[in-house]
Amino acid sequence: MNAANIIHPSSVIEPGAQIGTGVFIGPFCHIGPKVKIGDHSKLHSHVTMMNDVTLGSHAEIYPGAVLGAPGQDTKYKGEPARLEIGTHALMRENVTMHIASVGGDGVTRIGNHCMFMVNAHVAHDCVLGNHVTMINNTVLGGHVQLGDYVIVGGNSAVHQHVRIGTGAMVGGMTAVRGDLIPFGMVMGDEGGGLRGLNIIGLQRRGYTDVQIKMLRKVYQRIFKGDGTFADRFAAVQAEYGGDELARIVIDFIANRGKRELCLPE
Repeated sequence: MNAANIIHPSSVIEPGAQIGTGVFIGPFCHIGPKVKIGDHSKLHSHVTMMNDVTLGSHAEIYPGAVLGAPGQDTKYKGEPARLEIGTHALMRENVTMHIASVGGDGVTRIGNHCMFMVNAHVAHDCVLGNHVTMINNTVLGGHVQLGDYVIVGGNSAVHQHVRIGTGAMVGGMTAVRGDLIPFGMVMGDEGGGLRGLNIIGLQRRGYTDVQIKMLRKVYQRIFKGDGTFADRFAAVQAEYGGDELARIVIDFIANRGKRELCLPE
C-alpha cells in the first residue's frame, strides 16, 4: 500500500489487496484479498468489497455499498468470477453489485463515468456501458445489458437478459420486460411500452435537428408503417443502412437477444 494513502485504522485491508495511489478509505470498511482499488478513489465508510473486484481510478463510494458478493443465483457453486468497474464511478448509499455467475463469460462489467444512486442494484453477469445512470432503488436482473448513456428511472426493474440500447431512457416506476431500442424511451408501471424516442437525451448529447428528424423517420417506418414488422424493417435496412446513426438502431434490432422488443402500446 502506498504511503500517500489515507486508511482509517478501523478498516480491514486483507493481505493481497491492491490499493492504488492517493486512495482514501474511511472508517469500518472491509477490503478482501482479491480486491484492486484504482488511484485517487474514495471510500467514505462502511464499504465492503469482497471476492475478485477491480475498481477503477477516481471512484467515490458512499456508506453501505457492497461490491463483489456472489450473485443470487442457485446455479452458482463458487466458480471463478469477477466484477470489473471502470473509472470515475460514483456509488451512493447501499449500492450493491454482484460478481458473475455461470452461463456468461465470468465477469460483471461496469463502464466508465457511471452513477448509481441510493439502493441501486446490479446483478450477476450484467454488462453496462459508459455514462450510465441508475436512479434510486433501480434493480437489474442477471445478464442485463445497458448501452452507453442509458438512464434507468427510480424504482424501476429490468428483467433478466434484457438489452437496453445506447442513449435510451427508462422512466420511473417501470417494469422493463423486453429489449429497448437505442435512443428509445419506455415508461409505465406495467409492461414498459415503447413511448417514442428520447429526444431530450439526443439533444443533450449534441445530435443535430437533421439527425433527430432522420431517427424519427426510422422509428416511424419500423414501428408505425404498413405491412408486417419484418417487411418494414427490411425496407428501413435498405434505405437507411448506410447512415451511421440509423445503423445503431438497425444493428440492435437485427442482433436479437433472448427477449422480444419493447413495442409501442
